[in-house]
Amino acid sequence: MKPPVPAGEPRPQPPSGAGGSLAIETAGLTKRFRGGQVAVDRIDLAVPNGAVYGFLGPNGSGKTTTIRMLLGLIFATSGSVQVLGHLVPSRAARALPGVGALVEGPAFHPYLSGRANLARLDAADLSAYRGDSRRRISEALERVGLSAAAGKRYRNYSLGMRQRLGIAAALLQPRQLLMLDEPTNGLDPQGTREVRHLVAELARDGTTVFVSSHLLSEVEQMCSHVGVMRTGALVWQSSMADLAAQQKVRVTVETQDSVVAKGVLADLGLTEIAEDGASASAVLGARAPEQVVAALVAAGVGVRGFAVAKPALEEIFVQLTGEGFDVSG
Repeated sequence: MKPPVPAGEPRPQPPSGAGGSLAIETAGLTKRFRGGQVAVDRIDLAVPNGAVYGFLGPNGSGKTTTIRMLLGLIFATSGSVQVLGHLVPSRAARALPGVGALVEGPAFHPYLSGRANLARLDAADLSAYRGDSRRRISEALERVGLSAAAGKRYRNYSLGMRQRLGIAAALLQPRQLLMLDEPTNGLDPQGTREVRHLVAELARDGTTVFVSSHLLSEVEQMCSHVGVMRTGALVWQSSMADLAAQQKVRVTVETQDSVVAKGVLADLGLTEIAEDGASASAVLGARAPEQVVAALVAAGVGVRGFAVAKPALEEIFVQLTGEGFDVSG
């Protein structure tokens, strides 16, 4: 249970943005390195407030470079960035206090405990209220499940514990937006579940979470929205519900009357019909499977089997990117 704020002490609040429905918005964001290599090519991100946004793409597709531009760590070659309603980098001082970030893994002093590491980071934050430090550090450790290991030296932490301590550091102050670059990279299944549950908890509390990953399964399980990168370009962006709606559901009827079944499917308005002598199949479209079965039976088709199949989400992403993703950790 989290301890209350002591009486008389100010309660920190996350800075408010300039309004609007987007936590992150970019327009034509481009990064070209010396030598002409284009790492990020004119992307238009739109991350809704309160979303868990999965930034998905194979390794080397430009995800980390994009995150660095969003945080003002590197300058864009062209285009614009708004974070929490403020332009970055010109107004980063207004936006970034509301942003917590874990980019390319946490870096801590190995000889210090988890608590002592957080205390050093907190002391370096000039905006943090000093009298509130102990409480905030304890709350951050509790939030990520490290209270029992708070006194343990960082060098003795497991990889999962190190990732969670990095997230705790990002949560020392109230945040409107949390940006996590490959937060489950290298974690065992238990550590992956812990990070996933933490992200879900943060989202329930109203924090917008931007998660970069090359793991398709993690994005499927954690995220409400997704953006897909391919060689520096944003090739898809929508809610996961919209993405699921793009999937073509295919029905297959096993029957000796496959030619008749093919005709029934055509009469129903189904598309991409195929027939091989032992079965007929088609893309279902707006029809309900029950309607298809009823029409087949009414036409006297002897139905031996009937199957409804959605393509795996992995197939859709392969079509979008031209290459596969790691399906799991």
